[in-house]
Amino acid sequence: MKDGKDTSQDAGVSAKLEARRKYVEIAAAIGLLLVLFAMMAPFFEGLIGRSMMWAKWVYASGALVYTSARVVNVNAPGDSLRLRRLRRLEFWAGVCFIVGAAFWFYKLQYFSGLLAGPLAVMRQTVAFTMAGAVIQIVASWMIAFRMKKEYKA
Repeated sequence: MKDGKDTSQDAGVSAKLEARRKYVEIAAAIGLLLVLFAMMAPFFEGLIGRSMMWAKWVYASGALVYTSARVVNVNAPGDSLRLRRLRRLEFWAGVCFIVGAAFWFYKLQYFSGLLAGPLAVMRQTVAFTMAGAVIQIVASWMIAFRMKKEYKA
């Protein structure tokens, strides 16, 4: 039987972990919103001006914010190996976003002398963004269902 001191320590650790999870999710959401905003900007180039030039920086910063949020350990000591691996999967979504940002920088420089539209520049960026989004969505659903299953038991 646990005494009151151990229970209060467990509650303190749990409260700190929940606070850390909250901050990590907020940071990840901000990163995803930056990625979204940057992906929409090139299609409004007539209204905004040379949006391809600054949107790539917004995209890259959003990808870095998202990935750095997913690097933070938010696993509880009692979490299963499966749940830990699912959380690690979210990190790989961030890697997809970073690779998409690298392609955006590369392709914009590659097509700088040519008259190319935004789709020619952003083809690989869109592909890696979609891959990262699919990984994020699947991982989020699986984490939610797994946590529900583990904490129910």
